Amino acid sequence: MRVAILPGCIGCGLCVNICPHVFQFGEEETSQVVQSPRPQDEDPVRDAASQCPVGVIKVEEAPQA
Repeated sequence: MRVAILPGCIGCGLCVNICPHVFQFGEEETSQVVQSPRPQDEDPVRDAASQCPVGVIKVEEAPQA
């Protein structure tokens, strides 16, 4: 799984609260990805992406081998 924050984050903190291992606030008080998701982070990352009020969390699933 790969995850990114697209431009347009409003800094609401929802993703940081849901999955702080992957998301944290940056210098501009907007969210940023600080770690690649571990297997146990994948569901919380998906939840954060689906709940993001401005839809700027992009999740790419890894292709199945």
